[in-house]
Amino acid sequence: MPRFVAFLDNAGLVTVTVAAAVEWANAPEVDPSTTMAARRMTIARGFARHLAGLDPRTEIPPFGLVASWRRRHEPFIFSPADIDTLLTGAQSLRTRFASATHHTLLGLLAATGMRVGEAIRLDRGDVDDTDAVLTIRESKFGKSRLVPVQASVLTALHHYARRRDEVHRKPTTVSFFVSIRGNRMVYPTIHAVFRNLCDSAGIGTGAACPPRIHDLRRTFAVRTLIGWYRAGEDVDARLPVLSTYLGHRDPRWTYWYLSAAPELLALAAHRLESGREASTR
Repeated sequence: MPRFVAFLDNAGLVTVTVAAAVEWANAPEVDPSTTMAARRMTIARGFARHLAGLDPRTEIPPFGLVASWRRRHEPFIFSPADIDTLLTGAQSLRTRFASATHHTLLGLLAATGMRVGEAIRLDRGDVDDTDAVLTIRESKFGKSRLVPVQASVLTALHHYARRRDEVHRKPTTVSFFVSIRGNRMVYPTIHAVFRNLCDSAGIGTGAACPPRIHDLRRTFAVRTLIGWYRAGEDVDARLPVLSTYLGHRDPRWTYWYLSAAPELLALAAHRLESGREASTR
């Protein structure tokens, strides 16, 4: 979205037009063999819908202008209250150890935006207490990276590790997160617990798409972007930092998150309006 706003500014446009949206979606740097054009049009259309409520001159691009080969799952953005409810529910599972495992794992996903598979593959030696970083090994696309974490996250991991070592005094795996039997956690179990917690608490009731555990990652990205906008940061310049932190292969994959929340659309619109006012002074 920052690139689209910059495109509008460079073209001297004060709002979105259908022609501008189509031109940006099919720009020379867009590979026609990918879904990038369709994703760009989705961002432009969502932004135009928001701006239309502020400026009647805004043109909303109709569907079908750019072919879309696949439909992305509409992300569910968890509110802080949703996450608190989810974590509270995890603390009431059948056994104290299962509660500790799922509460800590879900909290880690919400606090860092890690992929579920990355959390499952964490080994004990991947938690660096000295530098407060987690080592993610051979994740998606075969990439490894370091993930800095806040002190509160590290404290939560330490509490879980102590509980884990009390229950499993003779470990049979180097995995950081383990099941009641002491084995490395598996995705079906984590997904089933997550689904039950959401359903029992009514999280996502009425949403277009039910919340998925991967949406914790998207929520982290959206909240980070919102924080940067509110702080007056240059989001376009800082987005590669978020992309690297999340382990995206290319920053362009991170741009899609900008269309995932109305608040982000409002902030981007305000930034565009401020830029227009500054240019006319």
